[in-house]
Amino acid sequence: MKKIIVILALCLTAVTTQAQEANVQLKGTVTDTVAKYVYLQKFHNKMFTTIDSVKVTDGKFSFKTKVKLPELYGLSVNTANNPLYIFLEKTPITVKLSPVKYYSTSVVEGSASQDLFDVYRKNQDIDITKFIAEHPSSIVSAYVLYRNWSYRLTPEQITQNIALLDKSQQNTTYVKELQELVKVLNGLQVGKKAPDFVSKDPEGKSVRLSENLKGYTLVDFWASWCAPCRKENPNIVAAYKEYHDKGFNVFGVSLDKKKENWIKGIQDDHLDWLQVSELIYWNSEIAKLYGVRAIPSNYLVDSKGIIVARNLRGEELQTTLKALLNK
Repeated sequence: MKKIIVILALCLTAVTTQAQEANVQLKGTVTDTVAKYVYLQKFHNKMFTTIDSVKVTDGKFSFKTKVKLPELYGLSVNTANNPLYIFLEKTPITVKLSPVKYYSTSVVEGSASQDLFDVYRKNQDIDITKFIAEHPSSIVSAYVLYRNWSYRLTPEQITQNIALLDKSQQNTTYVKELQELVKVLNGLQVGKKAPDFVSKDPEGKSVRLSENLKGYTLVDFWASWCAPCRKENPNIVAAYKEYHDKGFNVFGVSLDKKKENWIKGIQDDHLDWLQVSELIYWNSEIAKLYGVRAIPSNYLVDSKGIIVARNLRGEELQTTLKALLNK
């Protein structure tokens, strides 16, 4: 009986490990002699938010901040730039922080999760299912499934990969958000009705999607800061010029942060169609409504708002429009 109780207690501990908070044991050195502070940042929804900072003294720094562990955080000497991604654990961790090239010159010691993440980062062209099966108890497996693979997999594949994760990972933020994403994506299959929404155009006027559906409309998610989006924009422009008179329209949804950058992107890429943006980056409620985890991303819908296709790019967009509109 005692043996059963002990085993049960260990199982419960494993399940709740991810939800516990502890004082991080994090110290290190900074190679940049100009740096005055090191910032500890929390990762959420592809963004980092500063939660603490410490002064650099004689090139050294130390954090004892109470945080959720293990978890992904960021370390930087300048919050305007992307930080060093670092998986913190309930173990002493030391960092040689090199702001010039975080990943190629910084060194992290004491974090098994960081070691695994470095292995993954150097070879991201992997079989994600195999990776998770080999590391089911690691926070890294839950993270990379959420961050790097959620937009590549079907809802069924996401669910199957979640099932491979150990119980200790099932209550993580990453898995919970993936489970919500699956629900959203299941409602966005071809033949389903696209969710309606209202947002503001560059002039600040409120625009509703359902009031601007004529023929076939590409609901296009993009941003001026997104290089792949800017590379894809000429393809959409070409399709718009070719098929607009036959009933093809585009409704742009930008995940920009700054209005001036958004407007300049529209002008530079000659995006001569309706555009809206909440100007709140990945906090976009519209992106969440459409299960968008990476951009460029799009949905082709008919005049009744029914989804016809998803993520049409390059020649595939042209081919699809030709089949639909050249009848």
